[in-house]
Amino acid sequence: MGKKRGSSANTLFANRLFEWVQSQSKMVKILLALTAMISSLAALKSCVTNYNNFFIAREFVHAVGITALIYKLTTLKTCSGLSLQTQELTAIVLAARISCSVDIGFDIHTALDITAFVSTAWVIYMMRNKLYVSYNEHLDKTPKSYLLIPCAILAMFIHPDSSIPLFAQIRWAFGVYLEAIVVLPQLWMMHKTQMIEPYTALYVFALGVARFFGAAYWILRVYESTETYLFLLGRGYFWVPMVIVSEMIQTFILADFCYYYLKSVVSGNLLVRVPRV
Repeated sequence: MGKKRGSSANTLFANRLFEWVQSQSKMVKILLALTAMISSLAALKSCVTNYNNFFIAREFVHAVGITALIYKLTTLKTCSGLSLQTQELTAIVLAARISCSVDIGFDIHTALDITAFVSTAWVIYMMRNKLYVSYNEHLDKTPKSYLLIPCAILAMFIHPDSSIPLFAQIRWAFGVYLEAIVVLPQLWMMHKTQMIEPYTALYVFALGVARFFGAAYWILRVYESTETYLFLLGRGYFWVPMVIVSEMIQTFILADFCYYYLKSVVSGNLLVRVPRV
C-alpha cells in the first residue's frame, strides 16, 4: 500500500518536472540538456575505468532496439511508422565499418557490427517484401543522396591518418559522419505522424542511448589526455574533433525525442506523442 502511494507520488513529481521543462524557453532547455549530459558523463567517469566498454554498451543498447523491431515485425506483422530510409542508411554505415575490418583487423566490435548488419538486413527484407503493404512510404520521402553525398565529400577531406590504406580511412570516416545523421529520416517521419507506437519508439530511444555512450567515450578520452589526444590523429588535425562533433550531433538530434519518450513512459502512455515540425 505504502509502495503504491510512494510510486504514485514519484510519478506525479516526474510529470510536474516534465511539464516545468516543457514550459521553459529553448535556451533554457539546451542548458538543461547540457547540464544533464555533463552530470551523466561525470557519473560514468567515476564508475567506468575501461572506456572501451562504452563501445560494448553502445552495441548492446543498439541490439535491444533491433530486438524491439524484430518483435514488432514478427508478432504484430506491421512496419507502420518505421523508416526504411533509416534502416538502409544504417546498413550502409555497418557495411562501411565491416569492410574496414579487412585492413584494421577483426575483433569483438566487428562481430557485433556483423550481427547488427544481419539484423538490419533482415528488417529491410521484411519491410520491402513481406510487410510492404503496411509501410508508410508517403511519409518516408527523404532522398538518401542528400545525406550520403555530403558525408562522402567530408570523409575525403577529414579522415584518420594511420597506417591503413587511404580508401579504408575514407570509408571509416564516411561511416562515422553518416551514422551521426542516419536517424533523421526516422525522426522526420515520426514528426509527421506525431504518434509513435511503443516498439518503434523503443528502437529510436535505444539509438539515442547508444549514441550517448559513443559520445561519452570520445569526450572522456579527450578530457583525460587534454590536447594531446585531441590532435593525435587526423588529416589536418581535424579527425578526432570531427568524431566528437559527429557523436554529439546525433546525441542532440535524439535528445528531444528521448525527452518525449521518457515523459510518455513515466505517464504510463503506450503511444509517444511528439510535436509536429
